[in-house]
Amino acid sequence: MSQSNIEGLSTSSTAFIPQKVSYEDFLQQYDGQYAEYVDDEVITPMSVTERHDDLTGFLLALLRIFIEEKKLGRVHSEPYQMKMVIEGKIKGREPDIFFVKTENLNKVGEKFFDGAANLVIEVISSDSLVRDTQEKFDEYESAGVEEYWIIDPHRRTANFYGHDENRKYKLLPLAADGIFESRVIAGLWLNTEWLWQDELPKLTDIIKEWKLL
Repeated sequence: MSQSNIEGLSTSSTAFIPQKVSYEDFLQQYDGQYAEYVDDEVITPMSVTERHDDLTGFLLALLRIFIEEKKLGRVHSEPYQMKMVIEGKIKGREPDIFFVKTENLNKVGEKFFDGAANLVIEVISSDSLVRDTQEKFDEYESAGVEEYWIIDPHRRTANFYGHDENRKYKLLPLAADGIFESRVIAGLWLNTEWLWQDELPKLTDIIKEWKLL
């Protein structure tokens, strides 16, 4: 991944204590917990901040309302797993939010989605900067996640990525007024200025702007 893709982001990360375990044992032992599985090791991130939780809940609610109204598929959130296999290695990630199109709902299992979601959203927290902007960036790109949003509430940056003709991520453009239009969720647009307000906008106000009410 080119560092030019992620502007203004540090490369420091919090170390994790690896634990060797099979994926099947991982699913049993960490059922319902926020934990990820990468290359036979369990990663248990630190707890998130109130702002992270608030912003993730806001985006999750918006996407669920829009997608349910349009009947486009299903939205999931952590700790539900997204199981990817890259070069023979299992990557069991728990994105903050991910979207699955209707035609891929047959891959939704009881404990994990088997494959790459159509859209993944990660909200950066204190310990997840490198994980979200480098490790997961490369994994999601390789696995075939069509669109990847990286939201950083601390730095007030929102980067949106989509595949180019070579299935490599490129930074997707924002309109001059800060509006982003999704390529994956037809008709969905987002004003990035909503994300930085001390008090997030009311869901009903946005739904009216989307003309769903």
